[in-house]
Amino acid sequence: MNKKVICFGEVLFDVFPSYTKIGGAPLNVALRLTSLGIDAQIISRIGNDALGKELLDFLVVNKSSTETIQIDEILATGEVLVQIDVQGSASYTINYPVAWDAIEANTVTTNAIKNADAIVFGSLVCRDERSYISLQKLLKLAPYKIFDVNLRAPFYSQALLINLMRQSDFIKFNDDELYEICGYLNSPFCNLEENIFFIAEQTQAKSICVTKGPHGAVLYYNDLLYFNSGYQICVADTVGAGDSFLAGLLSQLLVNEQPQHALDFACALGAMVASNEGANPKISNASIKKLMN
Repeated sequence: MNKKVICFGEVLFDVFPSYTKIGGAPLNVALRLTSLGIDAQIISRIGNDALGKELLDFLVVNKSSTETIQIDEILATGEVLVQIDVQGSASYTINYPVAWDAIEANTVTTNAIKNADAIVFGSLVCRDERSYISLQKLLKLAPYKIFDVNLRAPFYSQALLINLMRQSDFIKFNDDELYEICGYLNSPFCNLEENIFFIAEQTQAKSICVTKGPHGAVLYYNDLLYFNSGYQICVADTVGAGDSFLAGLLSQLLVNEQPQHALDFACALGAMVASNEGANPKISNASIKKLMN
């Protein structure tokens, strides 16, 4: 039976200096999961406007269900201004408030969660109490909870992050996020691996993954650590690379692939996305396997 994953959170337009792309971390994860054969669906909210219609059309073209996309009659579809530095790293200016700040927990979203194997969510969607309350209701129903930390200042607090981590079965950080949050928790450790074990003890999360940009990632899974040191590519931009990494990792772990293979696959996929412009370039399984080898 095909695995079903619900992603909860922002859908938006990434506005680059010279072009615009549809994105949002939960949507990026859902789209990549779908391309990898997982039944993925996004719970979000858009405005009743031209951008919202364009986003709905985009989902249909990409074979993603629109059933759990809500329409807001007042708030606009989300937009984010993206700046890329000379290394290809992105910085973001995120408009507020927008439609995805007011996601509702209703019968449709509740049924979607009840029929899913897992939910993926991030911290950004919790910047507004309306979406945060809806997420809390849905997390109570979810069988497996995956927290993609994805910090975007100033839209988070220490208390929020600790609360979300302690509700999660699986937590994904980048290395900067891990060290920032370990600082909040007064970790005595400097070593990345020791801090992973520290977070596991503090939160009771069963699985933790930490990405390290071009240097790969570390996965804590079933009490063991797995490592990948990264793949050499020419970076176009890093937008969405971490989202595709997470989707690649989940696509393998959810069907019981070996953790080391899952991590290698995820790192290769994330690298290939970073070598292309935008968050959702088309990437074939054959090209992923070629880079892995």
